[in-house]
Amino acid sequence: MNRYIIAIAIAVGFTACGRFGNKDEKQDQEERIVSVSKQHNEIIYALGAEKDIVAVDISSTYPPEIKELPTVGYHRALSLEGLLAAKPTMIIHDGPASIGPDHVVRQLEQLNIPVKEFATKGNTIDSTKLLIREMGAYFGKEQQADSLCNILDADMETALENAKKYPDTPKVLVIHYGQAMNVYLVVTKKNTAAKMIEWAGGTMAVDDPKAMKQLSAEVVAKSDPDVILLTDFGYDRLNGSQEKIKELPGVSSTKAFRNNRIYRVEEHDLIYLGPRTGKNVLELQKIIHADEPV
Repeated sequence: MNRYIIAIAIAVGFTACGRFGNKDEKQDQEERIVSVSKQHNEIIYALGAEKDIVAVDISSTYPPEIKELPTVGYHRALSLEGLLAAKPTMIIHDGPASIGPDHVVRQLEQLNIPVKEFATKGNTIDSTKLLIREMGAYFGKEQQADSLCNILDADMETALENAKKYPDTPKVLVIHYGQAMNVYLVVTKKNTAAKMIEWAGGTMAVDDPKAMKQLSAEVVAKSDPDVILLTDFGYDRLNGSQEKIKELPGVSSTKAFRNNRIYRVEEHDLIYLGPRTGKNVLELQKIIHADEPV
């Protein structure tokens, strides 16, 4: 095991020890699905199709009741022991690039456990609706899928109309704590979160070829954001303390810090698209346009 995997395992162990202790309350089920995609898991619960889900990865934090299930590690640092303990009859994931480490994936292949990967990748509103409908058909929840898509369309229409009315386009810096690497990262315009910010009537403060880059004083100073969004784990790690947030590289020099415009946001509301994306954009608008009523 190389140092990178060890670092991941240590970080994941510290951040999820409580959830690793969750009991399996579905031991008598014949169908036992382990799903290690936070996007898929939110859709499964929204469809009302969660009865056969017996374990998830630790990045799956919505809806709140999903935290009661046993976990099998971070999706890129899966625990073979945890997976086998869940006795899966199927594993759901969202693509080979999203699961690991490689030796665990190879061992799972050798065990011939059925794997389900949905064909649609939900990186746009249209593809997210296609994914919801594909999953709805798979779980026999077509009517619920149609309803979710209609609600998503209505919420997005409202959000996009709102965005046209705001006089300003605030520059937003999103800071995310990378649990796997134990560092704070800046989210860039290449990330899904940038779409959310744009739909909300703002603009992402940092552009870079990578979706995330390590936080540095130079990057923050150059971006000088109007608003800083700090994702939940990183914010909570600092206990929401302004003094501790001030110590993050470059943050104290920004307009956002001087104007007390630093906010906690849930990572799952920004990092992928799903049934609640429209509602999440509406909530973002309340935050980044706090001084600009529609």
